[in-house]
Order: sequence, then structure tokens, then C-alpha cells
Amino acid sequence: MSSTILHETEVTPAQADHTADDAGRGELAGEKNRFLVGLGERVRALRARRGMTRRAVALAADVSERHLANLEYGIGNVSMLVLLQVAAALQCSLAELVGDVTTSSPEWLLIRELLEHRDEATLRRVRVAIGEMLGTGGDNAARSPRIALIGLRGAGKTTLGRRLAEELGFPFVELSREIEKFAGCSVAEIQALYGQNAYRRYERRALEEVIQIYPEAVIAMPGGIVSDAATFNLLLAHCTTIWLQADPEDHMKRVTAQGDLRPMASSREAMEDLKGILAGRAAFYSKAEYRLDTSAQPLRQTFEALRVLVRNALKLPLRTEHAAGVQQNA
Repeated sequence: MSSTILHETEVTPAQADHTADDAGRGELAGEKNRFLVGLGERVRALRARRGMTRRAVALAADVSERHLANLEYGIGNVSMLVLLQVAAALQCSLAELVGDVTTSSPEWLLIRELLEHRDEATLRRVRVAIGEMLGTGGDNAARSPRIALIGLRGAGKTTLGRRLAEELGFPFVELSREIEKFAGCSVAEIQALYGQNAYRRYERRALEEVIQIYPEAVIAMPGGIVSDAATFNLLLAHCTTIWLQADPEDHMKRVTAQGDLRPMASSREAMEDLKGILAGRAAFYSKAEYRLDTSAQPLRQTFEALRVLVRNALKLPLRTEHAAGVQQNA
């Protein structure tokens, strides 16, 4: 399994069986079943969200890469057993895989009907209200002094996070390092030895401990933190979240500058991998309370924008004029 630019918890999702890809795009183009096409699209979307290669999913599901490629491109039929295996590999329910997660009870069906066709802003308000009702977090007027920076590797989480922590006098925490402390080995070794499911468990435990230990901190999150809904809900409930965005070209350039030369081995393919992961995760990253474009300005101005954003959010004294380039999510 090759990895291009995303070392934190992510692997690239496009190391594919190219022969099967060609067949999937061209063969029976006008005769594909709509359900199978939609199923394949969901498999690809889930795989991108998890940051897993096709080979990794095939190995975890105990199916051939060709079989999985055919599934992703809607060619032929697929057995229920294979669907169950693929769902397990992607850490999702079979209902989610086939497109309907809300079929487990009458209450789910009734709730689904109430939420159907609502816009994103309404759904967000409902999610926040549910969090307040269940005691798992809500839209508090006082922002948490735990600042969580999310986004893909190369967005600037570590560079900006260290500076921000020093400026605020807060501890700086890299969640990936906390995960490694729990596991007693590196992130790469966790994934190689125990798999993605084990890694996600360590990730959740590490986040729980960081929340318990640090009442205030600047925390750089692994890019794949959005892959597990329960962990991401925990993050949203207990931290002030900021999505650091960057152009794909800047992600690539910054990771290479850090000494990771793997993207150069096949830069065109690496860029496509990166764009696929960004597309798969952008909707989840956008749930952060704030976002900041780290490609829009040089580092100094970007840090000033972040500093102003955080001090305003936490209602801390501000000693300079407001910087441009900050957007609060609706």
C-alpha cells in the first residue's frame, strides 16, 4: 500500500486496479443499474472519507481489488455477504452503505420524515439542540478555551498551532502524539499491526483524555478525525473548532517541504488522491465553528488572522486591529 502526502492517519484512496477502472468507466456505460451506480458512489465516498486505498478496503473485506472496483463502478451484481464485508471494512452500517441509515426503528423513520428536505442550517440547529437535550454539548455562548485545529496535513495546524499556543500561553497538543503514547507505537505501526478500527479507538481515547486533562489548550487534530462521527461529535461538543483550509497545491508543497518526498513519486496521482480526500471530508470539516484560508496570505498575516479570530472568539483582549480573511460558519 503506498501513501502519498497524508501521513497523520490517512492513506491515499486512488491506488486502484486501473484495468478495472477503465472497464468501470467505459463498459456498459448506458446499461448500469441506478441502484448499483449509487451504491458504488457511496462506497467511493466512504472510502475517501476514511482515507483508505482500494487495496486496504479489499484486504479488510477479504475480497479482490477487481471485485471491489466493479462494485465501485456499478458493474454486475454483488452478494449480500460481500456488502456486509465491505460495510465492516468501511466501519459503517449496511443501511448506510445501501443508502438508508434510518430504518432500524419506527422512531428513526418518524425522525427521518421530520428532517427530510431540511436545509443544512436547519439540520445544524437540530443537531445542536439534540446535543443540549442529551447533555453531549450544544451551542454555548462561552467558547471553549480548547482550540482544535482541523484539516488535512499541510494546512498549517502544527506551525500555526504552536505559535498560537505560545501567544495565548496555552499548552500545545498534537493528538497524533497522544495516540502514539496510548498505543506505545507510531501511528503507521498502529495501522499496519492493528488496522483502522483499532486506530480509531485509540484516537477516541486520546481525545477523551486530552479533554479531561486540558481545560485550555491549542490542539492539532489528525486530518482523519472526521472519519468517526462519535469522535467528531465529542470534538465539536468540547472544543472551539477551526478548519484550516488550503489549496491542494499548497498542501502538496508544504508536505514536501517537511521532507516527505513520497508525493514526488507520482505527483499527478498524488494530487488526484488529495483532491478526492478533500472532497470526501470538506462537508465534515465545514461543521467547525470557524474556518481560515491559510493559502490566502503569507504566514505572518495568516497567523495574525488566526490570533484575532481566537481572541475574539474567547473574548480575550485584542491589542491590534482586526485582520482580514476570517469567516465564521453559519
